[in-house]
Amino acid sequence: MTMTTGPQTVLVVEDFDDVRDAMKILVELQGYKVVTASDGREAVDKAREYHPDLILMDIAMPLVDGIEATRLIKSDSSVSSIPVVAVTSFSKQYHDEALEAGCSCVLEKPTVMSDIAVLRSVLP
Repeated sequence: MTMTTGPQTVLVVEDFDDVRDAMKILVELQGYKVVTASDGREAVDKAREYHPDLILMDIAMPLVDGIEATRLIKSDSSVSSIPVVAVTSFSKQYHDEALEAGCSCVLEKPTVMSDIAVLRSVLP
């Protein structure tokens, strides 16, 4: 078995460029390597390609939303064990649906540093 060293990888999925860039910086400041995706379809593809340690998934996105992307990830045995954290401005509206789709928890936007620090408790 090959052990990898170095920072754990977080996939940040967000359709708005400025929000995605801000989240990327916040996560990098916590010491993680970051891969980004701008919609749910790209998120599924990047999860399969990079096998990140954690996925921060926006819920309301074009093409494939975060709920469906999470369902697709959780139904694929090659990536189903990756924890997915829903990040949304609509946490009350999507909370139960996000958890049912397979998200570990739901963070409400705007995400602040204290919320990003929760990553350590979600990572395997």
